[in-house]
Amino acid sequence: MLIPLILLCSWACTDSPGVKTGLDVVVAEGFKIFQGKKIGLITNHTAVDRRGRHIADLFDEAEGVQLKALFGPEHGIRGAAEGGESIAAQVDPKTSVPIYSLYGNTYKPTQEMLGGLDALVFDMQDVGTRFYTYISTMAIAMEAAAEHDLEFYVLDRPNPIGGRVEGPMLERAHRSFVGIHPLALRHGMTLGELARMFVGEGWVWHSSLDTAMTPKQKKVWNKLHVVTLQNWSHKQFFHKTGLPWISPSPNMTNVNTALLYPGMGLLEATNFSEGRGTNQPFEVIGAPWLESAKLIALLRDRVEGLSMQATTFVPQDLPGKAMNPKFEGLLCQGVQLQITSAEKFESVKFGATLLWALHELHPDKFTISEARMARMFGNSALPAMLTTGLDALWQHLESEGKQFQQLRQKYLLYEE
Repeated sequence: MLIPLILLCSWACTDSPGVKTGLDVVVAEGFKIFQGKKIGLITNHTAVDRRGRHIADLFDEAEGVQLKALFGPEHGIRGAAEGGESIAAQVDPKTSVPIYSLYGNTYKPTQEMLGGLDALVFDMQDVGTRFYTYISTMAIAMEAAAEHDLEFYVLDRPNPIGGRVEGPMLERAHRSFVGIHPLALRHGMTLGELARMFVGEGWVWHSSLDTAMTPKQKKVWNKLHVVTLQNWSHKQFFHKTGLPWISPSPNMTNVNTALLYPGMGLLEATNFSEGRGTNQPFEVIGAPWLESAKLIALLRDRVEGLSMQATTFVPQDLPGKAMNPKFEGLLCQGVQLQITSAEKFESVKFGATLLWALHELHPDKFTISEARMARMFGNSALPAMLTTGLDALWQHLESEGKQFQQLRQKYLLYEE
């Protein structure tokens, strides 16, 4: 039995009309769409129904359905592996079904792995940020399904940080596993909606990193199916769904973290700590050389929906969560971040503003890995923009966000 880590949301939870995930819908309908099919599940520990039962157990026990293979993303089927850690193939002890890793040595299901399958079923909780790698796992698996003419089902789940869009979009020159397709950094879509976009825009044929994003002979693949959510809209943040929060990865500990992540994740491309090696990654940030009070004063009037307090912390090696974190064992002067209004808080804008403020306050100490930042931010313009002032940076984010908002419109499945 796969036992997920379930945490309460960090904002005050609100009663919901009963949001049902795609998996809940499948269970309620008795797995009728999968009758007689040989199934490969692409999933992890977050794929549970409202009663906390894992999708692998449910499919294994469902009559008329043959579960033949399990495929795990970064962090593995059980979500216990640290980010970036390779995972070996194994056999699931409960179902005796082979588990194949789609992270590390193999990102794309091979012909051998897919042999005998009728369909791939994708179900896992995303966090709404382009550089969170579950999107890339889905995109590459969709390409494999299309190449082998398999059915591909997405059992949809909420975007936990709602439908707000924040740019920039990814430029194709900076494609990587942390950004395969030209999405906005905060895309405001569910995985089911993203899958529809990948097919509709023709991107499904260009998902592997060894395939160039160039025009190909038009191919038709119409075997994508999305089992939609019930009673959910893009205005709903996760804390209003009534669903339990299950940490999608070891450092995505709560809903507060997920909303901070689109901006605070950018710190991973700098020499400033994003809080890994603490019990509050992305919620505490800092460095030994930071002047916390000055940073807070510079940011306070430039952000809404966020409170900031000076703090200190010492990053530690945390097995399975943070190996060799920045400033390990050193006292960091830091800032504690707390969301006060999910509706008002603009995560990417705050992240970009924070980078500007650090450049202003500590130009001799704060550094950026430009290649890595380009992959995460989506283009190579950010370092230069930090020197030209906030107005140009904010305008860039707004313009790119509006462009993506127009692009995504026809692929949305839920009320905005």
